[in-house]
Amino acid sequence: MSAPPGELMAAAPTRPDTPCVAVCSTTFDEVCRGCGRTVVEVAHWVSMSELQKELVWQRILSQGYPRRNK
Repeated sequence: MSAPPGELMAAAPTRPDTPCVAVCSTTFDEVCRGCGRTVVEVAHWVSMSELQKELVWQRILSQGYPRRNK
């Protein structure tokens, strides 16, 4: 069971405006190899609510994204 939306947003750390790392590649599937978002999430990012964005952030971070050069 996930946290209620209010708790989810209150617990969210300060994040960049977007998970984009300027390594855009969806050549092999529907998921960007740089940021971990789906093609639909990338296309609709600017119109997504803060809660929707936070849910995406949580998913991609748990999957090891965004992949930044170190």
